[in-house]
Amino acid sequence: MLEPNKAVFLSYASQDAEAARRICEALRAAGIEVWFDQSELRGGDAWDRKIRGEIGDCSLFIPLISAHTQSRVEGYFRLEWKLAVDRSHLMVAEKAFLLPVVIDATAEAEALVPDRFREVQWISLPGEAATQPFVNRVAYLLNQPITAPRRVVASAVVRQRPWSARLATLWIALGLVLASVVYLAIDALSAHVKHPGAGAGAAAMAPVIAEKSIAVLPFVDLSEKKDQEYFSDGLAEELLDLLAKTPGLHVIARTSSFSFKGKSDDIPSIGTKLRVANILEGSVRKSGNHLRVTTQLVRADTAEHLWSETYERSSSDIFKVQDEIAAAVVSVLKLKLAQGQRTNGTSNPDAYNQYLLGRQHQRSETPEGLQRAIEAYQRAVALDPHYAAAYAGLASAEYQLADRTADPTGLKLAKSHAVQAIVEGPDQAEGYAVRGSIRSRADWDWTGALSDLERAVALNPGDARIQHSYGTLLGLLGRFPEAIAALTAATRLDPLSSAAWDDLGLVLMATRDYRGAHQAFARELEIQPDDPFALDNLGNLQLVTRVPAEALATYRKISEAPLRDTGIAMAEHSLGNDRQSQQALDAAIANGAHGYASQIADVFAWRNEKDKAFEWLERAHEQHDGGLAELNTDVLLASLHDDPRFKALRRQINLPD
Repeated sequence: MLEPNKAVFLSYASQDAEAARRICEALRAAGIEVWFDQSELRGGDAWDRKIRGEIGDCSLFIPLISAHTQSRVEGYFRLEWKLAVDRSHLMVAEKAFLLPVVIDATAEAEALVPDRFREVQWISLPGEAATQPFVNRVAYLLNQPITAPRRVVASAVVRQRPWSARLATLWIALGLVLASVVYLAIDALSAHVKHPGAGAGAAAMAPVIAEKSIAVLPFVDLSEKKDQEYFSDGLAEELLDLLAKTPGLHVIARTSSFSFKGKSDDIPSIGTKLRVANILEGSVRKSGNHLRVTTQLVRADTAEHLWSETYERSSSDIFKVQDEIAAAVVSVLKLKLAQGQRTNGTSNPDAYNQYLLGRQHQRSETPEGLQRAIEAYQRAVALDPHYAAAYAGLASAEYQLADRTADPTGLKLAKSHAVQAIVEGPDQAEGYAVRGSIRSRADWDWTGALSDLERAVALNPGDARIQHSYGTLLGLLGRFPEAIAALTAATRLDPLSSAAWDDLGLVLMATRDYRGAHQAFARELEIQPDDPFALDNLGNLQLVTRVPAEALATYRKISEAPLRDTGIAMAEHSLGNDRQSQQALDAAIANGAHGYASQIADVFAWRNEKDKAFEWLERAHEQHDGGLAELNTDVLLASLHDDPRFKALRRQINLPD
């Protein structure tokens, strides 16, 4: 490049070359040096060295994001993105280096990009045209004067993205105002701008959140006896499910939105944590057959009330109330409900009430709670024999209980009721999702499970739990790029789901993206600081990245003794402390032989004691240990991969080669 510290690198998929050319021409017309020369796109070692050198020297890296980059899970541009991200980690936080640009209607939440891109502000260029405010911004970031452009086009649209407060002042564009005035005014103006579009050609630099995004908080139970919490929670969750099926609306999943239940966080704080523009909250007062529901839609950043309504109805009108609330919300947000959007699948309010009660009991995940859930779901299907969602709930609770108690009769019932859920609701995702989970976990039927979960995703792509299950299955099958995409979608829909972050971290670790895996596990531990499996996975990551002393400290924090002891055994071995390693392993075997066989196998594999490792893997197979399914993602078993017994074990559990 002519001026290494004043130059821009454009990174793009080959199908976007024409759009890149137009952007390049607009920047060059303003006197900005740009690396872009299609005639040199020949490939080869010399070209690769040139690319790496350009990325290493440029002052600003602009990746073009589009439907074409979405459709390509592999491509040279992805290597360019990785090189730029790696370089960005060497820079101080204040240095603006990455400037993602979306050149079509690709949604930020679904974009297949490195996580580092999501930490900076994005720009949208309508019609793939480089606009004057965009050129001004690039020049400002390069600290370079602007040469008079050949022509002026329409204003750019800035897509709001998370950004530190220190960098917020970099992102105000004032259209056709002279660049020198822009530079002087940015600090003063940014303190007063709260929303994008505050003026012609202006864009605020608040952390960008999609305008069509919403979180539904748990409704407050105002009933006199305070005994309708399951009903008020259920009403909020049903509304969430209804809204999640609305095209163009980003809806946060229950795990995240309900995490604020009973807490004192204010609306702006909740909106920031969940990254949504709107919050729906409400209350329920139920007395006998009388129902009073009060709801309000609130702008998250300002707590401004956008809409509110109170419904005085009979409890038999609950479905009509739900539909009216959902319709009002999407109307305010200028969207439309999808046709046939009713998710519950019953017109019987008593069956619905039992279904909500079953879901509430099931969330306890205790044997007693699961049994109560089963009984409630059974009452629901007795009241409405065609209630698909209740059959799906029944199958799920029966499987959970059977798995805990090793009950073959319960497992058989769960499978039967999962099939019934599909029969009664062939166009509802829940039945397929439950059957897919049972097929993968109970039967190691990966083909059947994949078919079910693909169908579930197609029917309800906005369901975080389904995306999570689908991504986890893809990871177990070794289909890592697809797994990362699905699990990333799950964390976008459910940002406070520790389980989704955990499974994303496991897949990233399996692909040797150790930095990404560390970020995922760190996020998981922010949500649940004492989670034993999060600590175990972080310790495993520290082992494979050769910091055993840190791994040992992490393992020692684990509350579950067998899990803690297997980790300590590996870390002590890596530190050369064979006696301490064996002591910890002996303790793990004494306390965890019947529940932690796969973790014990990990220890022997890590210590390169292959015969013992396979002995314990066989025990895991006999016990139907869930950890055995993770042969593709368990990095601790790397020493076994070339052994013929490992391939034979994969065949035993039906994993494809």
